[in-house]
Amino acid sequence: MTLIPEYVETVRLKLCRPTLADGEAIFSRYASVPEVTRYLSWPTHRNLGDTEAFINASDQAWSDTGVGPYLVLTREDVLLGGTGFALEAPHRAETGYVFARDAWGHGYATEVMGTVVCLAFQIPSLSRLDAKCHVANSPSARVLEKSGFLREGLLQGYGVFPNSGASQPADVWNYVRLRQPAATHPSS
Repeated sequence: MTLIPEYVETVRLKLCRPTLADGEAIFSRYASVPEVTRYLSWPTHRNLGDTEAFINASDQAWSDTGVGPYLVLTREDVLLGGTGFALEAPHRAETGYVFARDAWGHGYATEVMGTVVCLAFQIPSLSRLDAKCHVANSPSARVLEKSGFLREGLLQGYGVFPNSGASQPADVWNYVRLRQPAATHPSS
């Protein structure tokens, strides 16, 4: 049973669950491109087998948890990138996104993040949605902020970014969207 729809349309885009038929497009459009995968937590795909392993893991996530990765396409079925979210606990999920280089700067990521927030909070038990961002990835930080995520804090030595050239875990910003805004506390 899925907790969210496997197919969603936005104003300009379509989000759909990946299938093995999408493997070659995923590989060539973004998963094998070092510039695109630089700040991601998974290694740049070296071959189509890496991409097929991702799709199989996606199928398992959807089967096990009722949520998982989405591909992001134009209304004309041009693959732009991917997004989705994973349940970390019954009340908490984590999201992210990746877009092909030629899809950068068109507002797609902001549109997609808004959609992901709406999808996530369709799950009644979910109270927070987190997103992590490498401290040097200021374009992604701006997208998250434009999408209503709040920078919650710096997590030092938190994330491994295998494509960044660094051998040590890097600092990341933790961003959060809450189902309901945090209550303000009156001053004493």
